[in-house]
Amino acid sequence: MAVILNIDTSTEVCSAALTAEGMILFHLECFEGQNHAKLLTGYVKRCLDYAREKELKLDAVAVSMGPGSYTGLRIGLSEAKGLAYALDIPIIGIDTLQLMAVSAMFRADLEPETLFAPMIDARRMEVYTAVYDLGLNALVEPTPLIVEPDSFDKWLNENAVAFFGNGSDKVRDVIKHENAIFVDDIKPLAVDMCALAERAYSRRDFLDTAYCTPKYLKEFQATKPKKLF
Repeated sequence: MAVILNIDTSTEVCSAALTAEGMILFHLECFEGQNHAKLLTGYVKRCLDYAREKELKLDAVAVSMGPGSYTGLRIGLSEAKGLAYALDIPIIGIDTLQLMAVSAMFRADLEPETLFAPMIDARRMEVYTAVYDLGLNALVEPTPLIVEPDSFDKWLNENAVAFFGNGSDKVRDVIKHENAIFVDDIKPLAVDMCALAERAYSRRDFLDTAYCTPKYLKEFQATKPKKLF
């Protein structure tokens, strides 16, 4: 049984969850803004205290790697690295947009053919986004995008596309295609990392603790609109 501590600080939410064999054993979340530096260490301690009380040995730490908040991602990965070094356990990196897609799959009642387009807010009309099918195959890899009315037409002309995340709120009035679906209240959370973290652990898909860095997508600084195809 792999016991994994999951951490997400990629957006305004700070969360941590202790999981094992697909089960959520203990979790904490704060939805009140950028309190990551203040809260995360305490959340991690409480998860570890729970594990000790239940006589569980931590096997890995999973952390959301971005894209997302530059500061938030640094805080989360720094905490994960500290744990990995102190406990001599591996780090599992979770793509934040893929994590959001998993959350939408579990929480929204959508047709199997629906595609998933998570969006993380950036600046003005810019978002970090990707497009996934139900099998989490990336039809569009994580990318920065200035959203225009036809940005997703290649996919919308063939399938329903679900848009969600804090970046989707500002494009509701831009994307008017009849196949566009907007799903509310989907946020990257540590409790939703369980399936992805378990899969990575079973595959021994670990990060290099010393050299891993968040997926900042720094090329996002470009101001020229970008097409998905």
